[in-house]
Amino acid sequence: MITKDFLLEIGSEELPSAPLDAASAELPKLLGAALDEAGLAHGEIRVVSSPRRLAALVSDTACATEASTQVFRGPKVAQAFDADGNPTKAALGFCRGKGVDVGALEVVEFKGEKHVAVTLREPAKQASELLGPLSEGVIAKLSWPRSMRWGSTTERYCRPVRWIVCLFGDDVVDVRFANIASGRATWGHRVLAPGEHEVPNPSAYLEVLEHAFVLDHDARAERIRAGISELEGELGLKVDTPASTFAEVVNLCEWPTVLAGHFDERFLEVPQEIICEAMLKHQRCFPAFNADGSLSRTFILVSNGDPAHSDAIVEGNERVVRARLDDAAFFFAEDLKVSMEDWLEDLAQVTFQEKLGTLRQKVARMEELAGEVARLAGEDDVTIERAKRAAHLSKADLVSQAVVEFTSQQGVMGGHYARAAGEDEVVAEAVAEHYRPRYAGDELPGSVVGSAVAISDKLDTICGMFAIGEPPTGSKDPFAQRRGAIGVIRLLERMPSASLRALIDTALGLYQAQGLEFDRAEVARAVADFFSGRLQTMAREEGAQPDAVAAIAHTGVVDPAEFLARVRALEAARAEAAELMDDLAQAFLRATHLADPSLGTDVEREALEGAELSLYEATEAAERDVDAALADNRFADALAALAALRGPIDRFFEDVLVMDEDPRARTRRLVLLNRFAAPFAGVADFAALAKTS
Repeated sequence: MITKDFLLEIGSEELPSAPLDAASAELPKLLGAALDEAGLAHGEIRVVSSPRRLAALVSDTACATEASTQVFRGPKVAQAFDADGNPTKAALGFCRGKGVDVGALEVVEFKGEKHVAVTLREPAKQASELLGPLSEGVIAKLSWPRSMRWGSTTERYCRPVRWIVCLFGDDVVDVRFANIASGRATWGHRVLAPGEHEVPNPSAYLEVLEHAFVLDHDARAERIRAGISELEGELGLKVDTPASTFAEVVNLCEWPTVLAGHFDERFLEVPQEIICEAMLKHQRCFPAFNADGSLSRTFILVSNGDPAHSDAIVEGNERVVRARLDDAAFFFAEDLKVSMEDWLEDLAQVTFQEKLGTLRQKVARMEELAGEVARLAGEDDVTIERAKRAAHLSKADLVSQAVVEFTSQQGVMGGHYARAAGEDEVVAEAVAEHYRPRYAGDELPGSVVGSAVAISDKLDTICGMFAIGEPPTGSKDPFAQRRGAIGVIRLLERMPSASLRALIDTALGLYQAQGLEFDRAEVARAVADFFSGRLQTMAREEGAQPDAVAAIAHTGVVDPAEFLARVRALEAARAEAAELMDDLAQAFLRATHLADPSLGTDVEREALEGAELSLYEATEAAERDVDAALADNRFADALAALAALRGPIDRFFEDVLVMDEDPRARTRRLVLLNRFAAPFAGVADFAALAKTS
C-alpha cells in the first residue's frame, strides 16, 4: 500500500490558552474518526500548536481506499418472485434499498435454501479527492467555548482564520473555509520571522516552523522550564510555577525567552499573597523565593519578543508590574484604615443566597456552629471562644478593597487584617485558612479552631441549600456542596468525637431560629444521606469493595472517622480470614431469613440444651464484647467477637431443626436466632456481604 504524510494546519489570530489545549486534544480524535470513516488507513496523528496555529501531522496516510466487494443476501427466492416469475414487493424493496435494478439480482444458497442476493463493488477512491472535504468538515466540527464569525462569512471559529496549509505528500489539497483557500505557506513569528514560509511537504513542517522561530507546545514548555532552572541556579532562588499559570504562559508565546525582572523592595511590606497573585494572574510572571522561603524582589517573565531587546522587554515588564503592585499596596494600606467590625456591618448588605439571607446572617450562624464543633470535639472554653471569634471575623475581608481586586485571597487577607488588628494569632490563622480544603489534596487547617470554622462554613451552606430544597444535582452545584461535604468529612476525620448528625441538627436549628420554615427531621435525614453517599464514594476510591462499603452504610453510621474506620476494619478482616467472614455472612443471612423479629429476643435459658445453649452463651459473650469494642471504637475487635459465633451457629444448624413441629420448641429457636442476629446490627449489615459471597 502506497502512503504519504498528511498535514492540516489552521492559522488564526492568537487563540486563548485553555480553548487551544482543549482543541489540541479534540483535533486528533475528529481527524482520526474522519479518516477511518472515509476508509483511509493512517498512522500516528501528532498535534502541533502555538498561539496562532492548530495543526495535525498524520503519518503513513493511504493514497487510496481499498476496493471492496460485498454480497448482500435478500429474501428467499419463493418470496422474491410470484408464480409468474415477477418480482414481489419484497424483491423490489430489497433492490431499492441497495440502489440496484431487479436485473442485478443473483441467486445464492444459504442453509440449504435459495435466496436472492446483490453483489456491490466499491471501487477504490483517491485520498486526494477525499482529504479536502474531510478537512473542511473537521475544521467546522472543532468545538470552542466561544466562537465567532468575521467578515461576510458564516463559518465560525474561535478567532478569525488567516491561513490554511493542507498538504498530502508534496501536493496541496484544496480546502476552503471562511473564504480562506489552502496553500503551502505557513506564517512565522510575528517579530522574528514575519510573513509567509513555504512548507514543501509534511515531513519538513516542524523544521520550517523552527526556522520561522515557532516551537511546538512541548518544545516551548521544555525551553521555559530549562530557562527557569538556569536562572534559579544563577540567582540562588526558587521560582513558583503554578500549573495553571505555566500552561497559560506556554500558550502565550511561540519562541520563549526566560528573563528575570525586579520590583521595588518597599513592596515586600505588602502581604506576599496579593503580590504573587498580582504577578501570576495579572502579568503571568512567576514570583521567586529566597532559600528561607521568603519572597524575593525577583520575578521571572517569559518573553515572546526579540531576545536582542531583552533589556527593554524586562524594563517594560518591570514598569507594568510596578503599577500592579502599587495598586495592591494601595488597597492593603486603605484596608488597614478600616475596622473589621465595620466590614461586618457591610456584610448585612451582601446577599449570601436569596432565600438564606445575607452574609452577616451567615456569619452569625457560623459563630454558633463553630463553637458547637469545638465543644463536641472536647475542647476547653478558651478554644470554643476562639472558634466563635474566628467565625465572627471570617467573612469580613470579602468587602475589603484587596479581596475585591484579588478574589482568590479571601480568608488569607482576613488573617492579615486580624493580626494587624491585634487579634489572637490562633484566631487570625483560623480566619486565614478556614476555606480549606478548597480542592482535592489541599491542606487542612492547622488548628482545631481553623477546622471548626471551616466545618461551620461548609456545613451551614449545605444544610441551608437542602432546607430550601436545592441540593446538588447531576449537572448543578453552584454552591459547591459536594466539594464542601468532602471537606467536612476530611475535617471531621480528625475530630472523631464530633457527631455529624448533631452538627447537622444544630445547623438546621439555626436556620429555623432565623425564620426559615422546613421539616427539620426530613431535611436532617436528607443531609445525612447526602454525606453517607459522599462517604461511600470516598471509601470506594480508597479501594474498599462495594459490598463492604454498603454493609457499613446500612448501619446508618455517618460520622466520618467511624464510618471509614469500620470499612477499613471490615476489609482487613476479610483479607485475613476471607472464608471465615464469608461463612459467617451466609450463616447470618440464613438466620435472619428464618428469624421472626415479632417474637423478640427474650430467651428461656432454662429450656436450652446442647447446641441451643452453646449458641445462647456464645451470643451473650459476643454481645458483651461487641458493645465494649464499639464503645472504644475498636471495630476490628468487634468483628473478631462476631467471628467467634461462626462455630456455635454452624453446630446449631447441624444439630437443631428450627422449624420443629412442636410450637414451643420452634418459637424458642426462632427467638434464639433473633438474639443471634442482634449483635451484628451495630457492626455491619452482614446480609449485604452474603449477597455477593
